[in-house]
Amino acid sequence: MLIKISTPNYIEGSESLTSHFQKNIESSLGHHSDIVTRLEVHFSDENGPKSGENDKRCMIEARIEGKKPMAVTHHSTSLDLALHGATEKLKRKLDSAVERLREHSQNGKESNEV
Repeated sequence: MLIKISTPNYIEGSESLTSHFQKNIESSLGHHSDIVTRLEVHFSDENGPKSGENDKRCMIEARIEGKKPMAVTHHSTSLDLALHGATEKLKRKLDSAVERLREHSQNGKESNEV
C-alpha cells in the first residue's frame, strides 16, 4: 500500500510530521493493505497561519484495485486529530466495503462499486 502525504508549505517540520502521520496511517489502516493499493492524504489549514476552531482538515482518498476510489474528510483543532478522525471514518468505510465484496463473492456476483 503506497501512502502519499501532502501538507501545506507553511507548516514547519513537515518531514517529521509526514513520518509520524505515515506510521499512524499504517497502524490504523494496515490491515486493509491487501485491498488498498494507494492512499492519498491531504492536509490543509483552512485559515492559513491564523488560528481558528476546527480549521485543520484531513482528506484521505483510498484507491482499491478495480474499484472506484473512496474519500473521507475530517476537520479538527489539530492535524493529528484531523488525521485520527479521517482514518477512523475510512476504516469504517473500508470495513463496510470489504463486507459487501465478501457478500457479492459468496452470491457469485461481481461489482465495480464499493
